[in-house]
Amino acid sequence: MKIIILPGDGIGPEIIEATLRVLEAADRALSLGLEFEPHEIGLASLKAQGSTLPDAVMQRIPQVDGVILGPVSHYEYPSRDQGGINPSGELRVKFELYSNVRPCRSRPEMSILRRPMDLVIIREATEGFYSDRNMFAGSGEFMPDPDMALSVRKITARACERVARTAFELASLRRKKVTAVHKANVLKLSDGLFLREVRKVAAEYPDIELEELIVDATAALLIRTPDRFDVMVTTNMFGDILSDEASELSGSLGLGGSINAGDTICVAQAQHGSAPDIAGQDIANPTSLILSAAMLLQWRGQRDGNRRLLDAARLIEAAVEHALDNPATRTRDIGGALGTKAFAGAVIAAIPSMATRVAAL
Repeated sequence: MKIIILPGDGIGPEIIEATLRVLEAADRALSLGLEFEPHEIGLASLKAQGSTLPDAVMQRIPQVDGVILGPVSHYEYPSRDQGGINPSGELRVKFELYSNVRPCRSRPEMSILRRPMDLVIIREATEGFYSDRNMFAGSGEFMPDPDMALSVRKITARACERVARTAFELASLRRKKVTAVHKANVLKLSDGLFLREVRKVAAEYPDIELEELIVDATAALLIRTPDRFDVMVTTNMFGDILSDEASELSGSLGLGGSINAGDTICVAQAQHGSAPDIAGQDIANPTSLILSAAMLLQWRGQRDGNRRLLDAARLIEAAVEHALDNPATRTRDIGGALGTKAFAGAVIAAIPSMATRVAAL
């Protein structure tokens, strides 16, 4: 399996390095045949090549088996005509990575919740309120005069149908419930269209319960009754906000894995940002990106029918959980004492014993 590595900005190179060490350990344990192909993006490639996302990277991505993308500081980038392209948004739109999949499970001693959480939020990732990715040309945000700013929200039936199908397929493997999150009481046309497409897909899955909830009620119920949710599906911005809320409630934004998947391409990407204020200090928590890389292996394993990749995903997840279970092997942001490199070392140290358990499943 050949994987393109895009380190990104801020803490990106550090957590990428930690993630690759874990992947190499899993490769040694299970003989996966992983190959890593690094490319510069972000501020590094802007300085060297005049673009935060060089054309050569975009041309290469369809030719490999997956991508691991580090966090990017796109808020600091210049305008697009000066080479400042948001790699995250550009990859999602150009390669139609319509499903952003973010699992969230609470852990003892880390969660502030009184009831357990085990859910997956599936967010449509190619349109919505994200003005940098919802137009064929130009931006969906504009100013008719100096004192007025407008932003266009784009919702299409095709995008809604695709992300809904991802949600129902996943729910069929879990607890058989999908919650469609919307604001159709106000956004009557756009969220009305979203709900129409979700209901159409739901009719094909009669054994799966469909629940419809307004987004503000959902935000409150994530706190009060998180155990009512199984798979949640929603539009771009709502999903971004809710998945961050869910991760924080369950322990930390730094603990949530995430992939952006389309029909043929998958990009693993941490839920959090580039945190430039702590870059280079060996204190960033690499858990989110490590778990995202495991999700990439799982996606590829399911697509190709590759049992070793599926086993590797379970192995990495088990090793991460083993490290997180012990307060002595947690990173500082969640009450431990370890830095980025040391936490990766703790995960790697757990791999041999976890490999025996995975093999027994």
